[in-house]
Parts: sequence; structure tokens; C-alpha cells
Amino acid sequence: MTESENGPQMEKGPRGLRRGRGARERILSASQQLFRDQGINCTGVNELCAVAEVSKRTLYQHFTGGKDELVAEHLRRFDPDILPEVFDRADLTPRERLLAAFNMNSPLCPFIAAAVEIHDPGHPARVYARDYKQALAARLTETARESGATNPEQLGEQLALLLDGASARSRVLDTSTFSTAAAIAAVLIDNAIPTAAVPPGAR
Repeated sequence: MTESENGPQMEKGPRGLRRGRGARERILSASQQLFRDQGINCTGVNELCAVAEVSKRTLYQHFTGGKDELVAEHLRRFDPDILPEVFDRADLTPRERLLAAFNMNSPLCPFIAAAVEIHDPGHPARVYARDYKQALAARLTETARESGATNPEQLGEQLALLLDGASARSRVLDTSTFSTAAAIAAVLIDNAIPTAAVPPGAR
């Protein structure tokens, strides 16, 4: 029978279980769990396939570049639009959006972790992590310019560095340091924005 006569073909996983569509999502879900819990380098393809309940053949069908491509896609899933829940909020002033970035720490750590674990600067995940960090700094700079900062490029880079430092320190100490980073950010922002550019009551 053809596939149309017999319905969509089903994939057989490593345990002989018949699996339907959604293998790609299961693989990505497994990667998020395993990469977070035990790191990228310590997670092998066999383990990814076992947790996702797919065969190696299926994994390579969805990710032709293998684990390297999967790691890059794993990162893309975290924050593809660069914190829209912060930078696209029309109910906040530009200054408030800059400070709100320090309440959104979860998408930042995976990029640092990937860059630390993967030594090859040309690896697709390293390239994506670098592009993400540059795009985040650009959004901070754009918002700093909207806020009236005298040197928005400098403020954007300062805040990006502060965010990355807080992410790295939180990861090492296994405790959040973002409240301290937010207090430092407030000082940097207020020093960079002329008083005349700040609406009354915004400080």
C-alpha cells in the first residue's frame, strides 16, 4: 500500500514503540533537559535518542548536521526575538525597559554555557551565541538612545556586560545575582541620561 492508502507512516523508536509525528520536538525537548542538567559535551547522541525515544536515523533526518546542528537549534529556541517581553513593551518608558532586562535572566545563561563548552569559534552554536549577544547589546543601545542617553553605545555595552556578568556569576554560584546587577544598572542609567530627558517621577 502507498502511504496515502495506509495513512501517515509511523516511526519506530529504539524500544520498538511506534511513535507518531513530533519526533523533532521530542528531540529538542530532550536536548533542553539534558544540556541544562549535564551540559552539552557530556550529552551524547545515544542518550539524546533514548530520552527522545527516537532512532539515530530519525535524529539525523531532522538534524542533518547531527549534534552540532541540534545544539544551535537548541539555542535558537530560547529567545529568537531578543527579549520581546522587555523591549517591545509599550507600557514602559525606555529607562524602565532597560531595567526590566535584568528581570529576564533565564534566556541568557544557555548562550554563555554553550560558548564555554564549545571551543571551536566556527561551531554553529558558537556563531549563534555570538550573534545573539551582539543583537542583545544592539537592542540595549537602541533603547538607551530612546531614553535620551548622551552616549547610548557606551551605555548599551555597559548593560550588556553587566547582564553577562550577572548570568555567569549566577551560574557559578547557583544563586541569582540579578537584583544586585539591577541596582548597578540603575546607577549607570541615571548617570547616562541627562535629568532633562527623564520625565518627572520616572526615576
